[in-house]
Amino acid sequence: RCAGRVEISYQGSWGSVCDDGWDLPDASVVCRQLGCGGALRALGSAAFGAGSGPIWLDGLNCSGGEAALWDCPGAGPWGQHDCGHKEDAGVVCSGLCPPGVGWGRRRCAGGSPGTGVGRAEIRAVGGGSSCSGRVEVWLQGSWGTVCDDSWDRQDAAVACRQLGCG
Repeated sequence: RCAGRVEISYQGSWGSVCDDGWDLPDASVVCRQLGCGGALRALGSAAFGAGSGPIWLDGLNCSGGEAALWDCPGAGPWGQHDCGHKEDAGVVCSGLCPPGVGWGRRRCAGGSPGTGVGRAEIRAVGGGSSCSGRVEVWLQGSWGTVCDDSWDRQDAAVACRQLGCG
């Protein structure tokens, strides 16, 4: 449910969103609406297959902070577009993450937002990129560091995979 073609129910019919101008801020709004954390990718060209119903929205220009996709600038009249279903928009979201956390290449999933139940979110800090630095973990509403006692290459490999860095 946290990755796929973007569809919206309007007046009792499910329809897709055109990929004209589709980008990460647009996808971020969708992921937040779904309760799926942050957007990792904004995909176009019907990457998750072409829809078959109406095309409801086109030309969105979200900032990423809107409460709903239809609140974004450029969301003109419903159903007005210059697209075919070969241009259906898609998203890949990170999963369920604590609210208010910035998003990068790191990922999290499981549990309920902000509870610390399920897998924790991690980040790398102070290393010059999102793939290097001190490892920190989000748990029960705050970031904390990871003790290096017995830390080895195997532990680092797990952290790198969680960060989406290989």
